[in-house]
Amino acid sequence: MPEIRTLLVANRGEIACRIIATCREMGIRTVAVYSEADAGAAHVSMADEAHLVGPAPARDSYLRGDTIIDIAGKTSADAVHPGYGFLSESPDFARAVTAAGLLWIGPDASVIEQMGDKEKARTLARDSGVPVLSGSRRFALGDLDGIEDAAAEIGYPVLVKAACGGGGIGMRRADDATALRDVVAKTQSMAERLFGDGTVYLERFVGRARHVEVQVFGFGDATAVHLFDRDCSVQRRFQKVIEEAPAPDLPERVRSAMREAAIQLSAAVSYAGAGTVEFIYDVDRKDFSFLEMNTRIQVEHPATEMTTGIDLVRWQIEQAAGYLDPIDQDAIVQTGHAVEARIYAERPEKNFLPSPGTIETVSWPEERGGLRIDHAVRSGDTITPFYDPMIAKVIAFGPDRASAIARLETALEAVRIAGVSTNVEFLRRVLAAPDFRGARLTTTIIDDLLVPA
Repeated sequence: MPEIRTLLVANRGEIACRIIATCREMGIRTVAVYSEADAGAAHVSMADEAHLVGPAPARDSYLRGDTIIDIAGKTSADAVHPGYGFLSESPDFARAVTAAGLLWIGPDASVIEQMGDKEKARTLARDSGVPVLSGSRRFALGDLDGIEDAAAEIGYPVLVKAACGGGGIGMRRADDATALRDVVAKTQSMAERLFGDGTVYLERFVGRARHVEVQVFGFGDATAVHLFDRDCSVQRRFQKVIEEAPAPDLPERVRSAMREAAIQLSAAVSYAGAGTVEFIYDVDRKDFSFLEMNTRIQVEHPATEMTTGIDLVRWQIEQAAGYLDPIDQDAIVQTGHAVEARIYAERPEKNFLPSPGTIETVSWPEERGGLRIDHAVRSGDTITPFYDPMIAKVIAFGPDRASAIARLETALEAVRIAGVSTNVEFLRRVLAAPDFRGARLTTTIIDDLLVPA
């Protein structure tokens, strides 16, 4: 079995710090990479060694897989952990890492390729017996013949979705035939610019939907386990804001079927490592459909860790190195409830526009009594316009949902951030909303209740 003595973290911010923390506990040396904008960042000082990877724009730094692999070679790294975002779901980067003789902390490149193309993943899910929403074929740039007929067959409104990458960033809603071409053009342009592929497909829009996902872990041998479910319905612009585990007030037959479907799909592709199978739950029909699979660690993984006591990053590293034996499903136990809130440097009253600037002062409540804070910012740090403006994740655990929410509210009251605008007060309003309290969750809860007119 390969021994990991040094691991390169091909990422930045809180997820880089999160990975480095687990490596420290495992006695693994770490190498950080950083852009010119991140020269003084927390992950740089936290790692054992750090190297400049390029200028501030991500395309010239954190997306330069060739440069990152060169740094891995120069630092005698044994493995590369991609975190989430950036190159984490790039099959080409995964192949290049392994071709360089390094361990890739993640699923095989062929699996990333299969599941990273959303339209192909839908087909695979359907073929594996997992329910999917009605949708269309793929439409490449300049190839829109029949798209109006496809939308009419699905029924308006429809979602126009980037086939490769994107998550919530890569989708837009078209309410009627008049708007369709314009929405498709904007989505294709964005997808081409951000992901290098303007291919899109159409999917049925669910009006009253919940976003529920199942955390899975595969062992690369057509066996996998689940680590229960999370609800990620509280979103703005299709981007998650508050997540919780387990998903509250979900019919048990649906919950069980989702978990089984997630394992079924993971086993079908011989998945290895941590991944998330995401579903849309139709509140009115009381059924669910496959949405996508994220072939990486998730931003919201701490909510699962808090309720299972499992360090998913450690499992990732041990599985890739061959240290982790297959786990029996019955050995994984979930207790209590966890709620995670994402703190962003943004202006909720301005349609959540980012608020870059220098953090003059920041202080966090003490991490004790079921409270965890994942962050990578300090007083004097700068939130630049080059990357996602997330500052931190505050995760609260309790024996039940009400106590977890109460603990999170208390924690957010104690957060102090000066110098940039944040969504902290907005998060408190979300937690206090009657529909959130009552677990009457849908993906439009923010639009319906909380965004100022």
